[in-house]
Amino acid sequence: YASQCSGWFGQLIQRSNDGGETWEPVGNKFVYDGVPGTHQWYDGTPHPWEFKRVWHLEPSLADPDTVYAGIEDAAIFRSTDGGQTWGELPGLRGHGSGPRWQPGAGGMCLHTILLDPSNPQRMYIAISAAGAFRTDDDGKTWRPINQGLKSQYIPDPNAEVGHCVHRIAMHRSRPNVLFMQKHWDVMRSDNAGELWQEVSGNLPTDFGFVIDVHAHEPDTIYVVPIKSDEHHYPLDGKLRVYRSRTGGNEWEALTKGLPQSDCYVNVLRDAMAVDSLDKCGVYFGTTGGQVYASADAGDNWTPIVRDLPGVLSVEVQTLP
Repeated sequence: YASQCSGWFGQLIQRSNDGGETWEPVGNKFVYDGVPGTHQWYDGTPHPWEFKRVWHLEPSLADPDTVYAGIEDAAIFRSTDGGQTWGELPGLRGHGSGPRWQPGAGGMCLHTILLDPSNPQRMYIAISAAGAFRTDDDGKTWRPINQGLKSQYIPDPNAEVGHCVHRIAMHRSRPNVLFMQKHWDVMRSDNAGELWQEVSGNLPTDFGFVIDVHAHEPDTIYVVPIKSDEHHYPLDGKLRVYRSRTGGNEWEALTKGLPQSDCYVNVLRDAMAVDSLDKCGVYFGTTGGQVYASADAGDNWTPIVRDLPGVLSVEVQTLP
């Protein structure tokens, strides 16, 4: 599945049934359930919920015709017919905190959907800038899982909702262990989001967008530190992926093959992926249009594509 959105053509979802060789449009109608109501605008005033675009598509782990969509303004939708029709899971927006959600700089987007491979009733989602939420009943009801997050730029730094979560990742073998890249801070939870602790450790800056986990080593995680929320490029113009083999706190810079001067690009939240080969390939794309690949878990990097438009999303498929 792929989602496209432009000011000229609007929103379009397409599906490929042959591994990306050919594509065909599927359903593109997203209607909020019931009376949409309001959320908070940037200035704190009520603002009606409006569908703008799809940020993320997450196929079911068990059914090829079931797929979830995270949209802006933040909501989660599900299709059970291969994307032809979409219905909202209204329990998320209907959570009591919904009217207090506010957009981040990029809009109020539901950008992360994680499905628990050991429990089909459980999902995690993340919204910028509302926080992380979990369902344990297949999307009927949701609750915020933001305890331990601190955000100094909101009225209550320890609020139940209002945190600008940029991305969440997990390893399939340990779905209760979550890693988060927040607006500032890299976080970890060992109890399915019940409590978070900071693991930024020796990172040169803990602002960033992307985070991912090694395919075979559940405690090996990757981030790309960005200078700040004002300056969306690597510190000192040096593009560096940082790897922790200890689940956080202790980080090493991975630079071999990456530009180490005058590199002023960003790596967005959906723009990193890992494969399932023995050495674990790692891939990421930049707003400068480059895609870098490492066939050895990040030790060495090679640019495999150049001169694309800004890369928003990277996915990888391991074929037999």
